[in-house]
Amino acid sequence: MKKDNLLPSVMAVCLVFMTAGPACAGAWTQEKGKSYHRAAVNYYNADKEYNADGDSRSMDSIGEFTDFNLNYYMEYGILDELTILASVYYKMIEREDDDYKHGTYGLGDVDLGARYRLHTSNIGIFSIQGLVKIPELYDENDTLPLGNGQYDYETRLLFGRSLWPLFPGYMNLEAGYRLRDKEPSDEFRYLLEIGSELGKNFYTRAKLDALVSIGNADDLTDDQGNPTSTLEYDLAKLDLTLGYHITEALGLELGYTPALWGENTAKGTTWTVAVSFQPGK
Repeated sequence: MKKDNLLPSVMAVCLVFMTAGPACAGAWTQEKGKSYHRAAVNYYNADKEYNADGDSRSMDSIGEFTDFNLNYYMEYGILDELTILASVYYKMIEREDDDYKHGTYGLGDVDLGARYRLHTSNIGIFSIQGLVKIPELYDENDTLPLGNGQYDYETRLLFGRSLWPLFPGYMNLEAGYRLRDKEPSDEFRYLLEIGSELGKNFYTRAKLDALVSIGNADDLTDDQGNPTSTLEYDLAKLDLTLGYHITEALGLELGYTPALWGENTAKGTTWTVAVSFQPGK
């Protein structure tokens, strides 16, 4: 394929993916006035943890931890090059062992951000994204808090590219730094993603989503708190998704996300059912 015909093919493939889900969300931005919405039901369960050496062991101090949550995620195109985004969770978490059982429910952290497309060419799409995590909707002093109770500020660089004509798919690479207020350690975050259509109605994607602690926390863990939001930890997850095009604008997704490796955090698995919608498709 000639280079002058490559860019239209890149955009065409991306538009096909975006009709069903956030497959091309990565470095891509929404068109001006267009939006994307995703409502998800997530169930997370962990009865093991990673210790400070990265070894997996039973979560003796907690027993078992579950997080059943509802998530709403939205993107809206302010300009063709500028997209704003928001994400909010309603969580029901529970920690249980032989002697103790405690649960907390309510709204969790809220993420607000913006993505700006820096460059588009035959090479691919380059973008920059800023995000702030807002912890104002819950009590950080709960026995089992819904989060750490501190603000996070993140800057992330993103690169996306169609894999056409090799096959009807795409790749997305991301790297960012998250500054975490108060006691928790700052984090380096990275994501590797690949996705593809599977015939007319189905699509799939896989993500390696990881964070590495910078190591500047005041302490490592809080044994009495939420084992998934410790003060200083590493964690890598494999996010596998199978999607179905119900209509051009509506998609249904099933997700499976196990932990792969980590340190000082819970080792669990998330199961997801989600519906995505793009008005005007």
